[in-house]
Amino acid sequence: MADCQLADDQWLEGNPGVKDRTVLHDYTAGAVAGGAAMVVGYPFDTVKVLLQIQGGGDRYKSILDCVRSVHTQTLSKGFFRGLSWPLLSSVGLTSIFFGVYGTALSLLGHQGDSSQRSATYYSTIVAAGCIGGVSQLPLSCPVDSLKVVLQSQIIYAQGGKLDTQKRFHHGPLAAAKDIIRTRGIQGLYRGLSTQALRDIPASGIYMTTYEVLTHTTSSVMPTVPSQVINFFSGGMSGIVTWLCILPFDVVKSRLQSDPERKLYRGLWDCAMKSYKADGGRVFFKGALVVSMRAFPVNAVTLMVYSECLKLFNQYL
Repeated sequence: MADCQLADDQWLEGNPGVKDRTVLHDYTAGAVAGGAAMVVGYPFDTVKVLLQIQGGGDRYKSILDCVRSVHTQTLSKGFFRGLSWPLLSSVGLTSIFFGVYGTALSLLGHQGDSSQRSATYYSTIVAAGCIGGVSQLPLSCPVDSLKVVLQSQIIYAQGGKLDTQKRFHHGPLAAAKDIIRTRGIQGLYRGLSTQALRDIPASGIYMTTYEVLTHTTSSVMPTVPSQVINFFSGGMSGIVTWLCILPFDVVKSRLQSDPERKLYRGLWDCAMKSYKADGGRVFFKGALVVSMRAFPVNAVTLMVYSECLKLFNQYL
């Protein structure tokens, strides 16, 4: 790809095993990218969760109605409610993912030669992506549980009056203590099976789509700067991936917003009750918000990751 420095070429070709790439670079670049992406995408995620967990009758008439309602709160109690824990954990999760992904590619014998785009080439990317997804689950599940619980407790404003009937946690630590007290440590892993069904294939789809788009785009438009290609390919990969796994995300959000199991006994019970209440459309609630969030978040993630690698390999 024209005008790309070595680090970008190495990333786009999926070859983490070259001499000037170190494991530390992968993990550190992933950490920086994860923090930046979380701040960019969190307001969209808050709206997505609120739309997904509302029951029959739809509290929010539209995305705009939900945004207006959340906007009545301060940033810390509205769009960024519960951000601190996901922000810190996103740094670790993204670092783990890219580090494990790169290591898995090496162990699987992945060849980064762009002239050999065979089924085997892409199958190793799918496998490495899925392995990276598995590596995140022990941390990502409790993080998501706490995030969803806090986001689900955002006050709903209707007609200028606040609904204060619902119990609120003051923050992630208070929520974690309460969940552990009432449900034990397993309460933090509510929806683990659903999250595994979402995250493992999603990671494989994500990295494979990104590889296809970067290769195709750079071949068709070789003079386009690598930053633009990374940004566009990352954003589109995020949209494709999220739309593929959105039904699992809806069920996961509903399960995790019910840590005391008052509404749903498990994955299948949640899916059936949701379907009976709202029909098949329930599994695609928040699709527009998901897409609006997926593009900037994943565009920032992969662009920042690539640029960090470039800087690290140049100066460290």
